[in-house]
Amino acid sequence: GGVHKFMNWNGPLLSDSGGYQVFSLIHKNSKMGKITDKGAFFNSPIDGSKHVLTPEKSIEIQFDLGVDMMVVLDDCPPYGHSKKKMKEAVDRTISWAQRCKLEYERQIEKRKIKAGKPLLFGVIQGGLHKDLRKRCALGLLNIGFDGYGFGGRPVDDKGNFIADILKYTADLIPKDKLKFALGIGTPKDIAKCAKMGWNMFDCVIPTREGRHGRLFYEQKRGYKTVNINNVKFSSNMRLIYPDSKSKDLRELSFAYLHHLFKINDPYGARLASLKNLEFYNAWMNKVDKR
Repeated sequence: GGVHKFMNWNGPLLSDSGGYQVFSLIHKNSKMGKITDKGAFFNSPIDGSKHVLTPEKSIEIQFDLGVDMMVVLDDCPPYGHSKKKMKEAVDRTISWAQRCKLEYERQIEKRKIKAGKPLLFGVIQGGLHKDLRKRCALGLLNIGFDGYGFGGRPVDDKGNFIADILKYTADLIPKDKLKFALGIGTPKDIAKCAKMGWNMFDCVIPTREGRHGRLFYEQKRGYKTVNINNVKFSSNMRLIYPDSKSKDLRELSFAYLHHLFKINDPYGARLASLKNLEFYNAWMNKVDKR
Protein backbone atom coordinates (compact mmCIF):
# COMPACT_ATOMS: atom_id res chain seq x y z
CA GLY A 1 0.00 0.00 0.00
CA GLY A 2 3.00 2.35 0.06
CA VAL A 3 2.90 5.58 2.04
CA HIS A 4 -0.88 5.90 1.61
CA LYS A 5 -1.41 2.81 3.76
CA PHE A 6 1.47 3.74 6.07
CA MET A 7 -0.11 7.16 6.76
CA ASN A 8 -3.74 6.00 6.51
CA TRP A 9 -4.30 8.77 3.97
CA ASN A 10 -6.55 8.28 0.94
CA GLY A 11 -5.90 11.69 -0.58
CA PRO A 12 -3.25 12.56 -3.16
CA LEU A 13 0.42 12.49 -2.18
CA LEU A 14 3.39 14.17 -3.82
CA SER A 15 7.06 13.29 -3.38
CA ASP A 16 10.12 15.29 -4.37
CA SER A 17 13.32 13.96 -5.88
CA GLY A 18 15.48 14.57 -2.80
CA GLY A 19 17.87 16.57 -4.93
CA TYR A 20 17.40 19.91 -3.21
CA GLN A 21 18.47 18.46 0.13
CA VAL A 22 21.48 16.68 -1.39
CA PHE A 23 22.63 19.73 -3.34
CA SER A 24 22.11 21.99 -0.34
CA LEU A 25 24.35 19.67 1.64
CA ILE A 26 27.07 19.66 -1.05
CA HIS A 27 26.93 23.38 -1.84
CA LYS A 28 27.30 24.23 1.83
CA ASN A 29 30.34 21.98 2.17
CA SER A 30 32.14 20.60 -0.90
CA LYS A 31 33.76 17.94 1.28
CA MET A 32 30.33 16.34 1.69
CA GLY A 33 30.12 15.26 -1.94
CA LYS A 34 30.14 16.22 -5.61
CA ILE A 35 27.74 16.55 -8.54
CA THR A 36 28.56 15.05 -11.92
CA ASP A 37 26.55 14.30 -15.06
CA LYS A 38 26.00 10.80 -13.66
CA GLY A 39 24.37 11.98 -10.44
CA ALA A 40 25.01 13.32 -6.96
CA PHE A 41 27.65 11.60 -4.83
CA PHE A 42 27.40 12.51 -1.17
CA ASN A 43 28.31 11.48 2.35
CA SER A 44 25.65 11.02 4.98
CA PRO A 45 25.76 13.86 7.56
CA ILE A 46 24.67 11.27 10.13
CA ASP A 47 27.25 8.50 9.83
CA GLY A 48 29.48 9.50 6.90
CA SER A 49 28.35 6.59 4.71
CA LYS A 50 28.63 7.15 0.96
CA HIS A 51 25.59 7.39 -1.32
CA VAL A 52 24.80 8.03 -4.98
CA LEU A 53 21.56 9.64 -6.13
CA THR A 54 20.93 9.28 -9.86
CA PRO A 55 17.85 10.31 -11.88
CA GLU A 56 16.93 6.65 -12.25
CA LYS A 57 17.30 5.93 -8.52
CA SER A 58 15.21 8.98 -7.59
CA ILE A 59 12.33 7.88 -9.82
CA GLU A 60 12.52 4.27 -8.62
CA ILE A 61 12.31 5.37 -4.98
CA GLN A 62 9.31 7.58 -5.71
CA PHE A 63 7.54 4.65 -7.38
CA ASP A 64 8.33 2.48 -4.35
CA LEU A 65 6.65 5.11 -2.18
CA GLY A 66 3.50 4.75 -4.26
CA VAL A 67 2.81 8.47 -4.61
CA ASP A 68 0.39 10.17 -7.01
CA MET A 69 2.76 12.93 -8.12
CA MET A 70 6.54 12.85 -8.43
CA VAL A 71 9.30 15.27 -9.39
CA VAL A 72 12.35 14.68 -11.58
CA LEU A 73 15.87 15.01 -10.20
CA ASP A 74 17.27 18.43 -11.14
CA ASP A 75 20.51 20.30 -10.50
CA CYS A 76 19.70 23.17 -8.14
CA PRO A 77 22.73 25.44 -7.59
CA PRO A 78 22.63 28.54 -5.36
CA TYR A 79 22.00 31.90 -7.03
CA GLY A 80 25.55 32.99 -6.23
CA HIS A 81 26.95 30.68 -8.92
CA SER A 82 28.39 32.20 -12.11
CA LYS A 83 26.24 32.22 -15.23
CA LYS A 84 28.53 29.61 -16.76
CA LYS A 85 27.88 27.23 -13.88
CA MET A 86 24.17 28.05 -14.02
CA LYS A 87 24.12 27.05 -17.70
CA GLU A 88 25.86 23.79 -16.82
CA ALA A 89 23.21 23.14 -14.20
CA VAL A 90 20.43 23.89 -16.71
CA ASP A 91 21.88 21.51 -19.29
CA ARG A 92 22.34 18.85 -16.63
CA THR A 93 18.77 19.40 -15.44
CA ILE A 94 17.46 18.82 -18.97
CA SER A 95 19.63 15.73 -19.42
CA TRP A 96 18.54 14.30 -16.07
CA ALA A 97 14.90 15.07 -16.86
CA GLN A 98 15.19 12.97 -20.02
CA ARG A 99 16.66 10.10 -18.01
CA CYS A 100 13.90 10.48 -15.40
CA LYS A 101 11.22 10.31 -18.09
CA LEU A 102 12.75 7.15 -19.56
CA GLU A 103 12.98 5.56 -16.10
CA TYR A 104 9.39 6.62 -15.40
CA GLU A 105 8.24 4.79 -18.53
CA ARG A 106 10.33 1.72 -17.59
CA GLN A 107 8.79 1.63 -14.12
CA ILE A 108 5.27 1.96 -15.54
CA GLU A 109 5.91 -1.05 -17.78
CA LYS A 110 7.76 -3.03 -15.09
CA ARG A 111 5.00 -2.52 -12.51
CA LYS A 112 2.25 -3.06 -15.09
CA ILE A 113 0.51 0.19 -14.18
CA LYS A 114 -2.42 0.64 -16.55
CA ALA A 115 -4.62 3.23 -14.84
CA GLY A 116 -3.89 5.93 -12.30
CA LYS A 117 -0.38 6.65 -13.50
CA PRO A 118 1.43 9.14 -11.24
CA LEU A 119 1.92 12.65 -12.60
CA LEU A 120 5.50 13.60 -13.38
CA PHE A 121 6.85 17.14 -13.01
CA GLY A 122 9.88 18.71 -14.66
CA VAL A 123 11.68 21.54 -12.86
CA ILE A 124 12.73 24.76 -14.57
CA GLN A 125 16.13 25.98 -13.39
CA GLY A 126 18.18 28.96 -14.53
CA GLY A 127 18.66 31.08 -11.45
CA LEU A 128 18.09 34.81 -11.96
CA HIS A 129 18.82 34.59 -15.71
CA LYS A 130 15.72 34.75 -17.90
CA ASP A 131 17.50 33.38 -20.95
CA LEU A 132 18.57 30.31 -18.99
CA ARG A 133 15.06 29.88 -17.57
CA LYS A 134 13.74 29.89 -21.13
CA ARG A 135 16.44 27.46 -22.27
CA CYS A 136 15.50 25.07 -19.49
CA ALA A 137 11.75 25.40 -20.05
CA LEU A 138 12.04 24.71 -23.79
CA GLY A 139 14.23 21.67 -23.13
CA LEU A 140 11.72 20.25 -20.65
CA LEU A 141 8.72 21.02 -22.85
CA ASN A 142 10.40 19.09 -25.63
CA ILE A 143 10.57 16.04 -23.35
CA GLY A 144 7.00 16.48 -22.13
CA PHE A 145 5.70 16.38 -18.54
CA ASP A 146 2.35 16.62 -16.77
CA GLY A 147 3.44 19.80 -15.04
CA TYR A 148 6.42 22.05 -14.50
CA GLY A 149 7.92 23.44 -11.33
CA PHE A 150 9.90 26.51 -10.38
CA GLY A 151 13.45 25.50 -9.53
CA GLY A 152 15.44 27.39 -6.91
CA ARG A 153 14.41 29.56 -4.00
CA PRO A 154 11.76 32.31 -4.43
CA VAL A 155 14.13 34.87 -2.91
CA ASP A 156 17.61 36.01 -3.95
CA ASP A 157 20.73 35.89 -1.78
CA LYS A 158 19.64 39.12 -0.05
CA GLY A 159 16.20 37.78 0.77
CA ASN A 160 14.34 39.77 -1.90
CA PHE A 161 11.28 38.10 -3.45
CA ILE A 162 12.12 37.52 -7.12
CA ALA A 163 8.66 38.31 -8.51
CA ASP A 164 9.87 39.09 -12.03
CA ILE A 165 11.62 35.72 -12.41
CA LEU A 166 8.65 33.84 -10.96
CA LYS A 167 6.23 35.60 -13.32
CA TYR A 168 8.52 35.10 -16.33
CA THR A 169 8.89 31.38 -15.55
CA ALA A 170 5.16 30.90 -15.08
CA ASP A 171 4.53 32.45 -18.49
CA LEU A 172 6.89 29.91 -20.10
CA ILE A 173 4.62 27.04 -19.05
CA PRO A 174 1.61 26.19 -21.26
CA LYS A 175 -1.77 27.06 -19.78
CA ASP A 176 -2.96 23.44 -19.95
CA LYS A 177 -0.11 22.24 -17.69
CA LEU A 178 0.12 22.33 -13.90
CA LYS A 179 2.39 25.08 -12.58
CA PHE A 180 4.14 24.01 -9.40
CA ALA A 181 5.82 26.68 -7.26
CA LEU A 182 8.13 24.49 -5.20
CA GLY A 183 9.13 25.86 -1.81
CA ILE A 184 6.50 28.64 -1.73
CA GLY A 185 5.63 29.62 0.85
CA THR A 186 4.26 32.29 3.07
CA PRO A 187 0.55 33.09 2.68
CA LYS A 188 1.32 36.43 1.03
CA ASP A 189 3.79 34.84 -1.42
CA ILE A 190 1.24 32.18 -2.32
CA ALA A 191 -1.32 34.89 -3.08
CA LYS A 192 1.21 36.76 -5.25
CA CYS A 193 2.22 33.64 -7.17
CA ALA A 194 -1.38 32.52 -7.70
CA LYS A 195 -1.98 35.77 -9.57
CA MET A 196 1.01 34.94 -11.78
CA GLY A 197 -0.56 31.62 -12.74
CA TRP A 198 1.11 29.21 -10.32
CA ASN A 199 -1.49 26.75 -9.02
CA MET A 200 0.43 24.27 -6.87
CA PHE A 201 2.51 25.03 -3.79
CA ASP A 202 4.46 23.18 -1.14
CA CYS A 203 6.33 24.46 1.88
CA VAL A 204 7.32 23.47 5.41
CA ILE A 205 6.08 26.76 6.88
CA PRO A 206 2.72 25.61 8.37
CA THR A 207 4.22 22.78 10.39
CA ARG A 208 7.69 24.23 10.98
CA GLU A 209 6.26 27.46 12.34
CA GLY A 210 3.78 25.44 14.38
CA ARG A 211 6.57 23.41 15.96
CA HIS A 212 8.13 26.69 17.08
CA GLY A 213 4.88 27.99 18.55
CA ARG A 214 3.90 30.44 15.82
CA LEU A 215 0.24 30.34 14.80
CA PHE A 216 -1.48 31.86 11.76
CA TYR A 217 -4.82 33.66 12.05
CA GLU A 218 -7.00 35.27 9.42
CA GLN A 219 -7.82 38.97 9.60
CA LYS A 220 -10.19 41.12 7.60
CA ARG A 221 -7.21 42.23 5.58
CA GLY A 222 -4.79 39.35 5.25
CA TYR A 223 -3.50 37.47 8.25
CA LYS A 224 -1.41 37.73 11.38
CA THR A 225 0.85 35.42 13.39
CA VAL A 226 1.04 35.02 17.15
CA ASN A 227 3.86 33.49 19.16
CA ILE A 228 2.34 31.26 21.80
CA ASN A 229 5.65 31.27 23.70
CA ASN A 230 5.06 34.89 24.67
CA VAL A 231 4.43 35.20 28.41
CA LYS A 232 1.26 37.20 27.79
CA PHE A 233 -0.45 33.95 26.78
CA SER A 234 0.33 32.21 30.07
CA SER A 235 -3.00 33.29 31.57
CA ASN A 236 -5.01 33.85 28.38
CA MET A 237 -8.06 31.58 28.60
CA ARG A 238 -9.31 32.33 25.09
CA LEU A 239 -9.84 29.22 23.00
CA ILE A 240 -7.15 28.43 20.44
CA TYR A 241 -9.57 28.24 17.52
CA PRO A 242 -13.32 28.08 18.33
CA ASP A 243 -14.25 27.33 14.69
CA SER A 244 -11.81 24.46 14.28
CA LYS A 245 -12.73 21.01 12.99
CA SER A 246 -10.56 19.66 15.80
CA LYS A 247 -12.23 19.18 19.16
CA ASP A 248 -9.05 20.02 21.06
CA LEU A 249 -8.45 23.28 19.19
CA ARG A 250 -12.08 24.24 19.84
CA GLU A 251 -11.93 23.49 23.56
CA LEU A 252 -8.35 24.16 24.73
CA SER A 253 -7.03 27.60 25.66
CA PHE A 254 -4.04 29.71 24.69
CA ALA A 255 -2.83 29.35 28.28
CA TYR A 256 -2.82 25.57 28.03
CA LEU A 257 -1.02 25.63 24.68
CA HIS A 258 1.54 28.05 26.14
CA HIS A 259 2.04 25.59 29.01
CA LEU A 260 2.61 22.69 26.61
CA PHE A 261 5.36 24.60 24.84
CA LYS A 262 6.91 25.68 28.13
CA ILE A 263 7.31 22.06 29.26
CA ASN A 264 8.35 20.93 25.74
CA ASP A 265 5.37 18.60 25.39
CA PRO A 266 5.21 17.53 21.69
CA TYR A 267 1.42 17.69 21.89
CA GLY A 268 1.75 21.47 21.78
CA ALA A 269 3.63 21.35 18.47
CA ARG A 270 1.00 19.01 17.08
CA LEU A 271 -1.86 21.32 18.05
CA ALA A 272 -0.11 24.39 16.64
CA SER A 273 0.70 22.55 13.39
CA LEU A 274 -2.92 21.46 13.00
CA LYS A 275 -4.06 25.03 13.59
CA ASN A 276 -1.74 26.29 10.86
CA LEU A 277 -2.80 23.60 8.41
CA GLU A 278 -6.43 24.60 8.89
CA PHE A 279 -5.46 28.22 8.25
CA TYR A 280 -3.57 27.31 5.08
CA ASN A 281 -6.46 25.22 3.80
CA ALA A 282 -8.84 28.15 4.26
CA TRP A 283 -6.30 30.55 2.74
CA MET A 284 -5.90 28.38 -0.36
CA ASN A 285 -9.66 28.26 -0.83
CA LYS A 286 -9.74 32.07 -0.75
CA VAL A 287 -6.82 32.36 -3.17
CA ASP A 288 -8.54 29.93 -5.54
CA LYS A 289 -11.67 32.10 -5.66
CA ARG A 290 -9.86 35.37 -6.38
